[in-house]
Order: sequence, then C-alpha cells, then structure tokens
Amino acid sequence: MRRIGAADTEVIDPSPRRRRRVSRATRVGDKPRWYFPGALAVGVAGVAVPVLLLFWLTGQPRPVACALTGTALWLAVQAGQRRFDSRLIGESRSVLATVQDWLILLGLLALARTATGEHSDPIVALLALLPALVVTAAYRMTVHVHLQASRRAAYAVRRVLVVGEPGAADAVVGHLASRTDHAYVVVGVVPVGDAANGSGAPEAARLGAVPPGAPRWDADAVLGAAVEHAAELVLVVPGPLLSGARLRSLAWSVHESGLPMAVLPGVTEVAQRRMRLSVAAGLAVLHIAPPLRRGAQVALKSALDRIGAAVGLAALAPLFAVLAVAIRTGSTGPVFHRQQRLGRDGEPFTMWKFRTMVVDAEARKAELAAVNEHEGPLFKMRKDPRVTRVGSLLRRTSLDELPQLINVLRGEMSLVGPRPPLPEEAERYDEVEARRLAVKPGMTGLWQVSGRSDLSWDETVALDLQYVENWSLTYDVDVMARTVKAVVDGRGAY
Repeated sequence: MRRIGAADTEVIDPSPRRRRRVSRATRVGDKPRWYFPGALAVGVAGVAVPVLLLFWLTGQPRPVACALTGTALWLAVQAGQRRFDSRLIGESRSVLATVQDWLILLGLLALARTATGEHSDPIVALLALLPALVVTAAYRMTVHVHLQASRRAAYAVRRVLVVGEPGAADAVVGHLASRTDHAYVVVGVVPVGDAANGSGAPEAARLGAVPPGAPRWDADAVLGAAVEHAAELVLVVPGPLLSGARLRSLAWSVHESGLPMAVLPGVTEVAQRRMRLSVAAGLAVLHIAPPLRRGAQVALKSALDRIGAAVGLAALAPLFAVLAVAIRTGSTGPVFHRQQRLGRDGEPFTMWKFRTMVVDAEARKAELAAVNEHEGPLFKMRKDPRVTRVGSLLRRTSLDELPQLINVLRGEMSLVGPRPPLPEEAERYDEVEARRLAVKPGMTGLWQVSGRSDLSWDETVALDLQYVENWSLTYDVDVMARTVKAVVDGRGAY
C-alpha cells in the first residue's frame, strides 16, 4: 500500500501536442496485493476441499470431477459479478452479495446436474457447498474491515483534484474530509471564479469566471495542477460558471490525457440502487427512485418484526427473570422503566426498558443539564451519577434494550430503525432532523452499530437519514449482523 504523500504517476504534459497517459495502476488505487489472490484461494478452498472430502467420505460418485466443476462455476459466478475487480474488492462487506452469488451457484449446479445425469445425494452436495458461502463471506468482511482501517491511516486511497466554484467545492472537500469510509483524499482544489478558496485544501490553480476563448486554457490549468499534485482523479462540481460546453470541453481534454474524471450530481445520502442514469436529447438525466414507504417490502418488514419479537420474548423469558432479580436486588424501584417516546410521524408511545437508573432519575435530569456531554438535543453523560451499578452493566451490554421487543410486537417499533426520540428532543428538531420520524424507530440501527453515544449529533442525524432514505430488507439484515459486533464491542454504550 502507498500513503497519500507518495507519487508514482507518469508525467502528464498539459500541452495540446504532447500528453502521456497516466499508468492504469494508479487509476485503480493502491489496495493490498493480497486481496485478489486471497479471494481466489478462498474461492477454490471453499468449494474444492469440502466437496472432495465430503463426497469421498460418503461414497458419492466422481468426487474429483464434482469438486472441479463446482470450483470452476463458483469462480465464474464471482468473476461474472465482478467480485474480483480490484476497484470494487473490499469496498463493501458483501455478505448479501455473497449469498446472492451462492444461490446462483446452486442454480447453475442444478442445471449441470440435470444436463449430465449426475446422481449424487442432493443433501450431501448442499452441505458440501455451505463452506463456500461461509468462508467467502468471512473473507470479504475481513477485507472490508482491513480496507477501512487502512483508509483511516491514509492508505489505499485515490488522490483527488476538485474543480468547481469555491462555495460548492468547499462543501465537497469538507464532506470528504469528515469521513474515512471512502477512497478519496483531496490533494488540491481548482476554484472557478473570483471567490476565495475556503476549503483548506491547497489551491492548485484557478479558472476564470468567464470561459476562455481558447478551449485548451481550462484544460491546461487543470492538467498542470493534476501533474503538480499527482492527482489520480479529477472531481468536478458543476455550477453556473462550469457547465454545458465548458464542462464538456474540459472532460474531453482530461480524458485524452488518460486521467479519469467524475462529476458530482449534487445529491447526498442516496443509495446507488436508487439511482439510474439515462440520456434525453443529449442531456444526462439522473433518476432517483423514492424511498420505500409502502408495498410488499414494508409489509414483510412489519411481519418479520412481529414474528422476531414474539420468538425473542419467548426465548429470552428466563434471561428476563434473572435480570429482574438482579435489578430489584441492586436498587429499590420497579424492574421496568417506561418512558414516552415518539414513533413514526411523531406518534407518541410508551417505550419499555429495564431500569438502569435510580427511581428519581427524571427529576434530577434538569440539574445535570449543564454537564451534558452530547451536543444537540440528545442528553448523554459518560459517567451519569443516576445510573445504578447493575444498570451500568446492562447499558454496556445493551441488555436494557431487550424489553423493547414488547414495543416491536405491538407495532410501535421495528427491530431496525432510527433511535426513538423523547418529545422534548423532537420539539427542537429542524426540518432535516424531523425527517428521522418518517419511519418506525428501531431497537438497533446505524447509530447503534457505528459508535452510539461517541458520535456527534450531526453524525447521528446523518446516519439516521441515510437509513430513512435508503432502507430495504437487505439493509436491515446487514444492520442486524453488525449489531452483534457492536454489542460485543460495547463502544459508545453508556
């Protein structure tokens, strides 16, 4: 891996007559070299070894041929789905994508079985293929975690040159700098117009407010800046001073030089699956599908919530009894704490939790307002004196949240969703923050799996809005899987 300070790009001569292309390797980014061979090795071992071993132990016909066929098809499915693409590998946890690939593999093997007349035991074959699903999903999650950790240390990133009017460019630079879950690091800005550059990034060049008479002037300035800062991508923020023919001319020159170029559409927190690009009369049109608010997925989510809550309450009844005894032994007062919260569309409901504080905690909240450690309307203290000894343990392990299964069973909450706010918190919401109330609140969500109380209020709102706008059943499954790690880790739980 290479840190962002190193430069190994080929020189780009910005003159119109002499331009050398940037090497392909630098456009891809510097991810660890072991990602790809590791993926191949896991793909082979995940199918070949268990199929060969289990078929041989159970006396199935042609174990070697079956192992080779299964391995070849498994690698072909992943290659067809671009799982080995160096630009994509590690960019997501890919658990659900792995399940999708595995189901495609089963379908292809079923067709091959019918076509060849192969008659091995289907149950044995299915068991032999299960390790491919497990080890591949585990490897992809490991790669994703490693890549995210690398990017927090400024490795495996792409050097980006931002071009745009200062106000818009400043916002883009700030947004990219505020998060590390992406591949872009801004190494320079090319402001358009006369306004001051307030982004904090180096001003690599400047384009005039009026397009120059010679179409090469814009390109020469941008490409010269790209050479000086070893940029691997030109990221353009379009606006009144940089649109239409001027943007098209710049794109032609940048692409001819061998540098990739991207244009920001100006929308944020929209999942890729909701976007579709089309062309009308030569104009690029970005279609954004509305968020899911009704339909089969919403009905299925509600049904799964209630079924999951009912099963959870039945299975956890013995644990509830043990916790009830511990709470009553540790301090005086009721076992459960009931508190009014706001649900979907601001509808009030009574939320259930195991009591973790002294009985007069609400009355004492006002006297602690001056030492609130959380910005925004949310009240949090790392060492809240109202929390009991047993309550501290319950909060650290998130066991205090389990009674909310009652709210899920009653349809007031969901298993996954934004944190349910107190009425006094919601009274202080602006229009953006109030958008969190567009869906049912959840027992767990992006806030809980991303750091909980360690997050700032702005980060909390951003995560909740990301969920509200982009939720799906597969999104919920991903959050539930990440919840297990968050509970074990305990970060931000106080």
